[in-house]
Amino acid sequence: MAPTLKHGDAVLVRKGGRPIRPGDVVVARFLARPDLLVVKRAVRPAAGGWWLIGDNELVTDDSRVYGPAQIVGRVVCRYWPRPRLLAQ
Repeated sequence: MAPTLKHGDAVLVRKGGRPIRPGDVVVARFLARPDLLVVKRAVRPAAGGWWLIGDNELVTDDSRVYGPAQIVGRVVCRYWPRPRLLAQ
């Protein structure tokens, strides 16, 4: 499966709101790697957090490597930053 997000994409993340559902794209921290902030797809609740996978399963490190993760927020939308205004 092709990745939903590309390197450099900007996302709007909502903390709280409706509960996380399987299939949601989320921002999370793995319990085994709390220093690592990731954007992955939620699969199912797991002991101590959520089981997450990457959209490109062949080249991603996800819950298969690091185990369950704590959800920080749900990705609401993707946007591209506006180009910088040129100095006049």
